[in-house]
Amino acid sequence: MDRSANISPSAPIPHPRDVLELLKPVTWFPPMWAFFCGVMSSGAGLEGRWWFLFGGVLLAGPMVCGTSQAVNDWFDRHVDAINQPERPIPSGRIAGRWGLYVALIGSALSLLLGLALGFWVFVATIVGLLCAWGYSAPPFRFKMSGWIGPAVVGLSYEGLSWFTGASVMTGGLPDARVLIVILLYSLGAHGIMTLNDFKAVEGDSAMGVRSLPVTLGVANAAKLACAVMAVPQLFVIALLFQWGLAISAIAVTLLLAMQIVFMRRLLTDPNKYAPWYNATGVSSYVLGMLAAALGLGGWI
Repeated sequence: MDRSANISPSAPIPHPRDVLELLKPVTWFPPMWAFFCGVMSSGAGLEGRWWFLFGGVLLAGPMVCGTSQAVNDWFDRHVDAINQPERPIPSGRIAGRWGLYVALIGSALSLLLGLALGFWVFVATIVGLLCAWGYSAPPFRFKMSGWIGPAVVGLSYEGLSWFTGASVMTGGLPDARVLIVILLYSLGAHGIMTLNDFKAVEGDSAMGVRSLPVTLGVANAAKLACAVMAVPQLFVIALLFQWGLAISAIAVTLLLAMQIVFMRRLLTDPNKYAPWYNATGVSSYVLGMLAAALGLGGWI
């Protein structure tokens, strides 16, 4: 029997340890890294902005990203009861509707913090939460599509977090050059999210999730993911040179060259090397984000 189906109002308040597990702290790093890139790309000093910096890190990681994990676990609780019965909701450690309540409370607190950090941060928070709920909740369930799902996650994890970091530091809308680079790296992140789907091809196929490895086949999905990651970076490099940010452009070029070497190995056996690529190629990708941000901010 699925213990998560119990909606008794007398369900006990969950232990903080279990709530923390529900929020999956391991997933907070990517948006926090993107937020840091946003801070650097703004070119603003930290003096007098420490509260905004701390609040932005809290918003990007534990609040919005953590809330998205709670939303996902709530709407996937029946599937997790089969595949991951040890998770907080299907195991009964977070009983009744408390999984939903955690998601709702997290959403409300995120909106309040975003509002406190400024208008554009509040706008980004609204968009991020809409993405989080739309990704997992019916009737949208963007995660069921191999095209829309990775795009939504890439926008949330990379784009909105970067935007938040830049907006927090400037107190307004980021520079147009920053917005262009944010968009390009968000597009490239679609490929990273596609690679994450390789580990669940059989399960996705059985559950009707139309991930790209399922619909295109693993080999074709891997080729597409590599192209989607590489092409936006080529545009970033060209723009950085055009803007006179040669050091930053060269750094991104070298990091992209490393990724291409790693991609060649990945494509020989995508199922086997996808986890390896996530530790090597993706690391080079996010370091390229930082290199671009440092150039945009005038640090290099």
